[in-house]
Amino acid sequence: MSLNRRDFFCQGICLAATALRPSSGKATAVTRRPGDLIPPVEARYWESLPSKRVECTLCPKKCKVDDLERGYCGVRENRDGTYYTHVYAAPCSVHPDPIEKKPFFHFLPGTRAFSLATAGCNMDCAFCQNWQISQVRPEQVEAYYMTPETVTSYAVQSGCPSIAYTYTEPVVFYEYMYDCAAVSRERGIRNVMVSNGYIQEKPLRELCKVLDGIKVDLKSFREKYYQEVCAGELKPVLDALEIIRDEGVWTEIVYLMVPTLNDSEAEIEDLCAWVHEKLGDDVPLHFTRFHPQYRLKHLPVTPLKHLERAWRIARQAGLNYVYLGNVVGHETESTRCPACEKVVVRRVGYTVLEVALEQGNCAHCGHKVAGVWQ
Repeated sequence: MSLNRRDFFCQGICLAATALRPSSGKATAVTRRPGDLIPPVEARYWESLPSKRVECTLCPKKCKVDDLERGYCGVRENRDGTYYTHVYAAPCSVHPDPIEKKPFFHFLPGTRAFSLATAGCNMDCAFCQNWQISQVRPEQVEAYYMTPETVTSYAVQSGCPSIAYTYTEPVVFYEYMYDCAAVSRERGIRNVMVSNGYIQEKPLRELCKVLDGIKVDLKSFREKYYQEVCAGELKPVLDALEIIRDEGVWTEIVYLMVPTLNDSEAEIEDLCAWVHEKLGDDVPLHFTRFHPQYRLKHLPVTPLKHLERAWRIARQAGLNYVYLGNVVGHETESTRCPACEKVVVRRVGYTVLEVALEQGNCAHCGHKVAGVWQ
Protein backbone atom coordinates (compact mmCIF):
# COMPACT_ATOMS: atom_id res chain seq x y z
CA MET A 1 0.00 0.00 0.00
CA SER A 2 1.39 3.42 -0.94
CA LEU A 3 0.87 6.48 1.24
CA ASN A 4 0.98 10.13 0.31
CA ARG A 5 3.12 12.46 2.43
CA ARG A 6 0.28 13.64 4.66
CA ASP A 7 -1.08 10.13 5.32
CA PHE A 8 2.43 8.91 6.13
CA PHE A 9 2.93 11.78 8.54
CA CYS A 10 -0.46 11.25 10.23
CA GLN A 11 0.21 7.54 10.71
CA GLY A 12 3.49 8.43 12.41
CA ILE A 13 1.66 10.70 14.83
CA CYS A 14 -0.88 7.99 15.57
CA LEU A 15 1.85 5.46 16.36
CA ALA A 16 3.63 7.96 18.61
CA ALA A 17 0.44 8.72 20.52
CA THR A 18 -0.32 5.02 20.90
CA ALA A 19 3.15 4.43 22.32
CA LEU A 20 2.62 7.20 24.85
CA ARG A 21 -0.79 6.10 26.07
CA PRO A 22 -0.53 5.13 29.75
CA SER A 23 -1.64 1.64 30.69
CA SER A 24 -3.44 2.98 33.75
CA GLY A 25 -5.97 4.79 31.59
CA LYS A 26 -5.65 7.96 33.66
CA ALA A 27 -4.68 10.00 30.61
CA THR A 28 -6.07 9.46 27.12
CA ALA A 29 -5.58 11.16 23.78
CA VAL A 30 -8.76 11.21 21.70
CA THR A 31 -8.05 11.09 17.97
CA ARG A 32 -9.38 13.85 15.73
CA ARG A 33 -9.26 12.95 12.06
CA PRO A 34 -8.36 15.43 9.31
CA GLY A 35 -11.44 17.46 8.39
CA ASP A 36 -12.71 17.67 11.97
CA LEU A 37 -12.25 20.51 14.40
CA ILE A 38 -12.14 20.42 18.18
CA PRO A 39 -14.60 23.04 19.56
CA PRO A 40 -12.88 26.44 19.50
CA VAL A 41 -11.84 28.38 22.60
CA GLU A 42 -11.88 32.16 22.81
CA ALA A 43 -8.45 33.68 22.19
CA ARG A 44 -6.84 35.91 24.81
CA TYR A 45 -5.19 38.71 22.84
CA TRP A 46 -7.44 40.58 20.44
CA GLU A 47 -9.47 43.76 20.15
CA SER A 48 -12.87 44.51 18.62
CA LEU A 49 -13.13 46.64 15.49
CA PRO A 50 -16.22 48.07 13.74
CA SER A 51 -18.40 45.81 11.56
CA LYS A 52 -17.60 42.66 13.57
CA ARG A 53 -13.93 42.82 12.62
CA VAL A 54 -11.17 42.03 15.13
CA GLU A 55 -7.48 42.83 15.45
CA CYS A 56 -5.17 40.16 16.82
CA THR A 57 -2.74 41.55 19.40
CA LEU A 58 -0.74 38.37 19.94
CA CYS A 59 2.02 38.68 17.35
CA PRO A 60 3.57 41.56 15.40
CA LYS A 61 1.52 40.79 12.29
CA LYS A 62 -1.49 42.41 14.02
CA CYS A 63 -3.93 40.71 11.67
CA LYS A 64 -7.21 42.54 11.10
CA VAL A 65 -9.72 39.79 10.50
CA ASP A 66 -13.22 39.97 9.04
CA ASP A 67 -16.12 37.90 10.33
CA LEU A 68 -15.74 34.19 9.43
CA GLU A 69 -12.12 34.73 8.34
CA ARG A 70 -8.83 33.64 9.93
CA GLY A 71 -5.56 35.33 10.72
CA TYR A 72 -2.27 34.64 8.96
CA CYS A 73 -1.49 31.66 11.23
CA GLY A 74 -4.61 29.84 10.04
CA VAL A 75 -5.61 28.70 13.54
CA ARG A 76 -7.47 31.80 14.83
CA GLU A 77 -10.90 32.67 13.50
CA ASN A 78 -13.31 35.57 13.85
CA ARG A 79 -16.82 34.31 14.58
CA ASP A 80 -19.42 37.04 14.79
CA GLY A 81 -16.94 39.54 16.20
CA THR A 82 -15.29 37.20 18.73
CA TYR A 83 -11.82 35.77 18.09
CA TYR A 84 -11.29 32.05 18.69
CA THR A 85 -8.44 29.55 18.56
CA HIS A 86 -8.97 26.19 16.84
CA VAL A 87 -5.93 24.48 18.36
CA TYR A 88 -6.62 24.55 22.08
CA ALA A 89 -6.03 21.01 23.41
CA ALA A 90 -5.41 19.81 19.85
CA PRO A 91 -1.75 18.74 19.46
CA CYS A 92 -0.86 17.08 16.16
CA SER A 93 2.62 15.99 17.22
CA VAL A 94 3.46 14.51 20.64
CA HIS A 95 6.68 12.78 21.65
CA PRO A 96 9.28 12.59 24.46
CA ASP A 97 12.55 14.04 23.10
CA PRO A 98 16.05 14.56 24.46
CA ILE A 99 16.18 18.14 25.71
CA GLU A 100 19.36 18.49 23.61
CA LYS A 101 17.25 18.09 20.46
CA LYS A 102 15.50 21.43 21.00
CA PRO A 103 18.41 22.31 21.40
CA PHE A 104 18.80 23.29 25.04
CA PHE A 105 22.38 22.64 26.18
CA HIS A 106 22.21 24.42 29.54
CA PHE A 107 18.83 23.12 30.72
CA LEU A 108 18.65 19.78 32.57
CA PRO A 109 21.17 18.03 30.28
CA GLY A 110 20.59 14.36 29.60
CA THR A 111 16.87 14.50 30.40
CA ARG A 112 13.84 14.16 28.15
CA ALA A 113 11.23 16.81 27.44
CA PHE A 114 7.61 15.85 26.73
CA SER A 115 7.28 17.67 23.40
CA LEU A 116 4.13 18.77 21.64
CA ALA A 117 2.88 21.02 18.84
CA THR A 118 -0.31 22.03 17.11
CA ALA A 119 -0.78 23.01 13.49
CA GLY A 120 0.04 26.53 12.33
CA CYS A 121 2.73 29.21 12.35
CA ASN A 122 2.97 33.00 12.15
CA MET A 123 5.92 32.86 9.72
CA ASP A 124 6.59 30.95 6.51
CA CYS A 125 10.29 30.09 6.50
CA ALA A 126 11.52 28.76 3.17
CA PHE A 127 13.72 26.23 5.01
CA CYS A 128 11.11 24.94 7.48
CA GLN A 129 11.69 21.30 8.43
CA ASN A 130 8.17 20.84 9.82
CA TRP A 131 6.23 22.52 7.03
CA GLN A 132 3.77 19.60 6.83
CA ILE A 133 2.23 20.79 10.11
CA SER A 134 3.37 24.42 10.38
CA GLN A 135 2.00 25.53 7.02
CA VAL A 136 -1.43 23.90 7.22
CA ARG A 137 -4.70 24.58 8.98
CA PRO A 138 -5.70 22.47 11.97
CA GLU A 139 -8.43 20.62 10.10
CA GLN A 140 -5.88 19.37 7.56
CA VAL A 141 -3.96 17.14 9.97
CA GLU A 142 -4.77 14.41 12.42
CA ALA A 143 -4.62 15.60 16.02
CA TYR A 144 -5.60 14.56 19.52
CA TYR A 145 -7.78 16.05 22.20
CA MET A 146 -5.42 16.47 25.16
CA THR A 147 -6.30 18.85 27.97
CA PRO A 148 -3.53 20.53 30.01
CA GLU A 149 -4.23 18.00 32.76
CA THR A 150 -3.81 15.14 30.27
CA VAL A 151 -0.55 16.59 28.95
CA THR A 152 0.73 16.88 32.51
CA SER A 153 -0.18 13.25 33.24
CA TYR A 154 1.62 12.08 30.11
CA ALA A 155 4.74 14.03 31.08
CA VAL A 156 4.76 12.57 34.59
CA GLN A 157 4.15 9.01 33.43
CA SER A 158 6.80 9.36 30.69
CA GLY A 159 9.39 10.37 33.27
CA CYS A 160 9.96 13.77 31.66
CA PRO A 161 10.95 16.58 34.05
CA SER A 162 9.95 19.19 31.47
CA ILE A 163 7.41 19.93 28.75
CA ALA A 164 8.61 21.51 25.50
CA TYR A 165 6.34 23.49 23.19
CA THR A 166 8.09 22.98 19.89
CA TYR A 167 8.06 21.62 16.28
CA THR A 168 5.76 24.37 14.89
CA GLU A 169 5.40 27.86 16.42
CA PRO A 170 4.07 27.77 20.00
CA VAL A 171 3.00 31.42 19.85
CA VAL A 172 0.03 30.40 17.69
CA PHE A 173 -1.19 27.96 20.37
CA TYR A 174 -0.48 30.46 23.13
CA GLU A 175 -3.57 29.78 25.27
CA TYR A 176 -2.98 26.02 25.26
CA MET A 177 0.72 26.39 26.04
CA TYR A 178 0.07 28.85 28.85
CA ASP A 179 -2.51 26.61 30.53
CA CYS A 180 -0.37 23.47 30.12
CA ALA A 181 2.56 25.28 31.72
CA ALA A 182 0.47 26.64 34.57
CA VAL A 183 -1.04 23.21 35.36
CA SER A 184 2.19 21.23 35.03
CA ARG A 185 4.20 23.61 37.22
CA GLU A 186 1.92 22.61 40.09
CA ARG A 187 3.22 19.05 39.60
CA GLY A 188 6.86 20.20 39.66
CA ILE A 189 7.38 20.02 35.89
CA ARG A 190 9.39 22.69 34.13
CA ASN A 191 8.31 24.22 30.82
CA VAL A 192 10.29 25.44 27.82
CA MET A 193 9.31 27.03 24.53
CA VAL A 194 11.11 26.63 21.21
CA SER A 195 10.05 29.71 19.29
CA ASN A 196 10.74 32.18 16.51
CA GLY A 197 10.28 34.93 19.09
CA TYR A 198 7.61 36.64 16.97
CA ILE A 199 5.28 37.83 19.71
CA GLN A 200 4.14 41.14 21.17
CA GLU A 201 5.39 42.40 24.51
CA LYS A 202 2.30 42.01 26.71
CA PRO A 203 1.57 38.34 25.93
CA LEU A 204 5.29 37.54 26.09
CA ARG A 205 5.72 39.02 29.56
CA GLU A 206 2.66 37.12 30.77
CA LEU A 207 3.99 33.91 29.26
CA CYS A 208 7.37 34.34 30.94
CA LYS A 209 5.61 33.97 34.29
CA VAL A 210 4.94 30.28 33.59
CA LEU A 211 7.99 29.29 31.50
CA ASP A 212 11.42 28.21 32.70
CA GLY A 213 13.30 28.47 29.41
CA ILE A 214 12.90 29.88 25.91
CA LYS A 215 15.01 28.96 22.90
CA VAL A 216 14.67 31.52 20.11
CA ASP A 217 15.43 30.73 16.47
CA LEU A 218 17.08 33.93 15.30
CA LYS A 219 16.74 33.49 11.55
CA SER A 220 19.12 36.23 10.48
CA PHE A 221 20.52 39.56 11.58
CA ARG A 222 19.22 41.31 8.45
CA GLU A 223 15.73 42.72 7.94
CA LYS A 224 15.70 41.80 4.26
CA TYR A 225 16.21 38.11 5.05
CA TYR A 226 13.30 38.10 7.49
CA GLN A 227 11.00 39.71 4.94
CA GLU A 228 12.00 37.65 1.91
CA VAL A 229 12.77 34.24 3.45
CA CYS A 230 10.57 34.11 6.55
CA ALA A 231 7.61 36.46 5.97
CA GLY A 232 8.46 38.27 9.20
CA GLU A 233 10.47 41.10 10.70
CA LEU A 234 13.74 41.18 12.61
CA LYS A 235 13.16 43.97 15.14
CA PRO A 236 10.27 42.33 17.05
CA VAL A 237 12.44 39.22 17.53
CA LEU A 238 15.33 41.25 18.91
CA ASP A 239 12.89 43.07 21.19
CA ALA A 240 11.51 39.72 22.37
CA LEU A 241 14.99 38.45 23.23
CA GLU A 242 15.63 41.50 25.40
CA ILE A 243 12.24 41.09 27.11
CA ILE A 244 12.93 37.41 27.86
CA ARG A 245 16.25 38.28 29.46
CA ASP A 246 14.63 41.14 31.37
CA GLU A 247 12.05 38.68 32.75
CA GLY A 248 14.82 36.38 33.97
CA VAL A 249 13.82 33.35 31.88
CA TRP A 250 16.68 31.10 30.76
CA THR A 251 17.49 31.91 27.12
CA GLU A 252 19.34 30.13 24.32
CA ILE A 253 19.63 31.19 20.67
CA VAL A 254 19.86 29.09 17.51
CA TYR A 255 21.09 30.58 14.25
CA LEU A 256 20.56 28.36 11.20
CA MET A 257 23.35 29.26 8.77
CA VAL A 258 21.97 29.12 5.23
CA PRO A 259 24.74 29.30 2.58
CA THR A 260 24.76 32.55 0.55
CA LEU A 261 21.76 33.96 2.45
CA ASN A 262 22.74 34.68 6.07
CA ASP A 263 26.26 33.31 6.56
CA SER A 264 28.45 36.29 5.69
CA GLU A 265 31.25 37.21 8.05
CA ALA A 266 29.89 40.74 8.48
CA GLU A 267 26.43 39.50 9.49
CA ILE A 268 27.84 37.03 12.02
CA GLU A 269 30.01 39.78 13.51
CA ASP A 270 27.00 42.08 13.87
CA LEU A 271 24.94 39.31 15.46
CA CYS A 272 27.61 38.39 18.01
CA ALA A 273 28.27 42.03 18.91
CA TRP A 274 24.54 42.53 19.56
CA VAL A 275 24.27 39.43 21.76
CA HIS A 276 27.34 40.55 23.72
CA GLU A 277 25.96 44.06 24.25
CA LYS A 278 22.25 43.39 24.78
CA LEU A 279 22.00 39.90 26.28
CA GLY A 280 25.36 39.21 27.87
CA ASP A 281 28.10 36.66 27.35
CA ASP A 282 26.40 33.77 29.13
CA VAL A 283 23.55 33.29 26.62
CA PRO A 284 24.36 30.10 24.64
CA LEU A 285 24.53 30.66 20.89
CA HIS A 286 24.12 27.66 18.56
CA PHE A 287 25.21 27.92 14.92
CA THR A 288 23.35 25.14 13.12
CA ARG A 289 24.14 23.47 9.81
CA PHE A 290 21.52 23.89 7.09
CA HIS A 291 20.33 20.93 5.03
CA PRO A 292 18.36 21.53 1.80
CA GLN A 293 14.60 21.17 2.31
CA TYR A 294 11.18 22.68 1.67
CA ARG A 295 11.66 25.61 -0.75
CA LEU A 296 15.46 25.83 -0.46
CA LYS A 297 16.42 22.48 -1.94
CA HIS A 298 18.65 24.18 -4.50
CA LEU A 299 21.13 25.37 -1.87
CA PRO A 300 24.06 23.29 -0.57
CA VAL A 301 24.67 22.04 2.96
CA THR A 302 26.44 24.65 5.10
CA PRO A 303 30.21 24.17 4.74
CA LEU A 304 31.82 23.17 8.02
CA LYS A 305 34.45 25.89 7.62
CA HIS A 306 31.68 28.54 7.63
CA LEU A 307 30.30 27.16 10.88
CA GLU A 308 33.74 27.06 12.45
CA ARG A 309 34.38 30.64 11.32
CA ALA A 310 31.15 31.73 13.01
CA TRP A 311 32.22 29.91 16.18
CA ARG A 312 35.53 31.79 16.22
CA ILE A 313 33.82 35.14 15.65
CA ALA A 314 31.44 34.51 18.56
CA ARG A 315 34.24 33.50 20.90
CA GLN A 316 36.29 36.54 19.89
CA ALA A 317 33.25 38.69 20.67
CA GLY A 318 33.44 37.38 24.23
CA LEU A 319 30.55 34.88 24.22
CA ASN A 320 31.20 32.07 26.68
CA TYR A 321 29.02 29.29 25.30
CA VAL A 322 29.07 28.77 21.54
CA TYR A 323 28.03 25.53 19.82
CA LEU A 324 27.83 24.02 16.36
CA GLY A 325 24.70 22.02 15.56
CA ASN A 326 23.99 19.24 13.04
CA VAL A 327 27.68 18.26 13.05
CA VAL A 328 27.60 15.17 15.23
CA GLY A 329 30.89 14.41 16.94
CA HIS A 330 32.36 17.89 16.58
CA GLU A 331 34.22 19.06 19.68
CA THR A 332 32.04 22.18 19.90
CA GLU A 333 29.02 20.07 20.91
CA SER A 334 30.36 19.89 24.47
CA THR A 335 30.12 22.57 27.15
CA ARG A 336 33.36 23.92 28.58
CA CYS A 337 33.89 25.94 31.72
CA PRO A 338 34.64 29.56 30.77
CA ALA A 339 37.28 29.77 33.51
CA CYS A 340 39.38 26.60 33.21
CA GLU A 341 38.12 25.51 29.74
CA LYS A 342 37.66 21.91 30.83
CA VAL A 343 34.62 19.97 29.61
CA VAL A 344 31.71 20.08 32.07
CA VAL A 345 29.06 18.50 29.81
CA ARG A 346 30.34 16.08 27.18
CA ARG A 347 27.94 15.41 24.27
CA VAL A 348 27.77 13.49 21.03
CA GLY A 349 24.67 14.49 19.12
CA TYR A 350 21.70 14.33 21.48
CA THR A 351 23.52 12.02 23.90
CA VAL A 352 25.12 13.32 27.10
CA LEU A 353 28.14 11.19 28.04
CA GLU A 354 29.43 13.06 31.07
CA VAL A 355 28.37 15.87 33.41
CA ALA A 356 31.08 17.40 35.59
CA LEU A 357 28.99 19.92 37.50
CA GLU A 358 28.36 20.24 41.21
CA GLN A 359 25.26 22.32 41.94
CA GLY A 360 25.87 24.31 38.76
CA ASN A 361 29.58 24.83 39.41
CA CYS A 362 32.49 23.41 37.43
CA ALA A 363 33.68 20.24 39.15
CA HIS A 364 37.25 21.06 38.14
CA CYS A 365 37.67 24.66 39.31
CA GLY A 366 34.40 25.64 41.06
CA HIS A 367 33.45 28.37 38.55
CA LYS A 368 29.69 28.91 38.21
CA VAL A 369 28.41 27.70 34.83
CA ALA A 370 25.31 29.52 33.61
CA GLY A 371 22.19 27.39 33.15
CA VAL A 372 19.36 25.44 34.75
CA TRP A 373 21.01 22.30 36.08
CA GLN A 374 18.60 20.87 38.71
